[in-house]
Amino acid sequence: MGELGRMEALRLAGLTAAADPGMERFARLVTRFLRVPVSLVSLLEPDRQVFPGMVGLAEPWATERGTPLSHSFCQHVVATGRPLILTDTRLDSLTCASLAIPDLQVIAYAGMPLTDADGHVLGSLCAIDHHARDWTADELQDLEDLTAACSVELRLRIASERTRRDRDHARLLLRASVELGHSHDLTDLARRLRNLFQGPTEPSYVGLLLADGRGLWRVVDPEDVRPVEVAIDRLDMDADFPSTQAMREQRTVFVPDRDALVAGFSPDAVAGYDALSLRSALCVPLMRGRGVLMWCWSAAHLLEVTEEAVLTAVGGYASQAVERTLFVENRLSTAEQLQAAMLTELPSVPGLDMAALYLPATDQDMVGGDWYDAYRLQHPPASGQWSLMLSIGDVIGHDVQAATVMGQVRSMLRQATLARAAHSPAAALKAVDSAFEALPLGPGATAVHARLDPHDGRWLLTWSNAGHPPPLVRSPEGEVTALRAHDLMLLGTPDGVPRHDREHPLPRGSVLLLYTDGLVERRDNDIDESVQETAATLAAVGDRPLPMVLETLAHRLDDMPQRDDVAVLVVRVT
Repeated sequence: MGELGRMEALRLAGLTAAADPGMERFARLVTRFLRVPVSLVSLLEPDRQVFPGMVGLAEPWATERGTPLSHSFCQHVVATGRPLILTDTRLDSLTCASLAIPDLQVIAYAGMPLTDADGHVLGSLCAIDHHARDWTADELQDLEDLTAACSVELRLRIASERTRRDRDHARLLLRASVELGHSHDLTDLARRLRNLFQGPTEPSYVGLLLADGRGLWRVVDPEDVRPVEVAIDRLDMDADFPSTQAMREQRTVFVPDRDALVAGFSPDAVAGYDALSLRSALCVPLMRGRGVLMWCWSAAHLLEVTEEAVLTAVGGYASQAVERTLFVENRLSTAEQLQAAMLTELPSVPGLDMAALYLPATDQDMVGGDWYDAYRLQHPPASGQWSLMLSIGDVIGHDVQAATVMGQVRSMLRQATLARAAHSPAAALKAVDSAFEALPLGPGATAVHARLDPHDGRWLLTWSNAGHPPPLVRSPEGEVTALRAHDLMLLGTPDGVPRHDREHPLPRGSVLLLYTDGLVERRDNDIDESVQETAATLAAVGDRPLPMVLETLAHRLDDMPQRDDVAVLVVRVT
């Protein structure tokens, strides 16, 4: 961890081969105090030395502001942690073969170790002469004092960067608590996790792996599929990978570099990480054995205590989001299946064309009680002529209970209609009203119940509205009328409150549109305005095939959050 700690300190210091005003100042002071032609603030990177402070170096090194290690005396200072003082580098066995002697004319060398607050040697502050030279005690003391001051400057920069990073960590935790809490599904959660991490230490890969009893499978964002997700999309639980170890042992597993990966895991794991150019990984198990959250870096990574604490906390937020999402998806799937089972397959009726649409809410944790229904009546019996009953409605609520009540209301409407020879929509709604008064069916519902009868070469619409958004009728000429007359919603109203049947003729080419409030209700828009916009859309596209009409209506919802279910039933007189 010593070399990783040293490299982390270098990163925090923020110094590279680019000229730095503060480091240049120390280099100038060395040339002035020690009267040398060349002075360097040299920092040692894994494969080279760089000079953020430099005076007197010849080309091409002056432009490159660095050299390979074959030209480095600084590496010896870093390796020993002690000053390197040489009168003639050509006569010392440690340095006599260095290419710095012929290429940079480094003959006399005095280098002092630059250190951070933890004792890591980051590089050296050095004085160089092109001739052999005996360094005096005063010169070496001046160089030592300047080195101490330069080290203090490095430590201040590192401390400042750590403070900034701590602030970033705090902001990251705040952002994580908000962002992950708003995730809609597992794909959205994975996307939000990736977008949390930015900056110099941004991981090369952030992965969410969930357990399914046999192993771990990756949650993949189809819009941003990473190579790692294609190469290794799932792992058996006994696979010798960092992620599966974290899952099996239910503990955090950190792999700082490739050597640790080779030493601790299988050749398959090493090959997989190598193929993806990943060198280090942190794997945090999710609560209740749900899976693993992992971060991977393309280089060796030093995991400091604060960073580990922050990432572990993010893992906790992710665990809560996974729990909530799986819970919601499980209940949502149950409710959607229940609701889908209750939605009607549209019947075939000569002279009428029909289509229907149902869209579940996207940002509710449950589906609602929206439904549509359509079924045939032979009226009068044995006449060979068919009438059509239509219903659309919305039970208040967004949960399995609402979907269950929806099924009950739908069935009661059918029974109330079929039990009465007149097949009055108003009478059927009244019967359901009585059920709301007598049974624990919840807070209420809205509905339009209607009958279509063939009449003198056209169809007659008879409908009753229980507090529901108005049906829309498009004439053959393209004009749209909103049938706004309505009674109270289904609440268990007293017997004295009447419900009314109303009639409207539908000549050939007419289109009837029934819908629930999810199609027209917006938080930032008056519902009457939304109804008018829907009417305008129907006027514009009502002569197209009915599936295209529904597609156009659904497309209007694409750019806004869909907070409620949507049910739509459309009928054309042919």
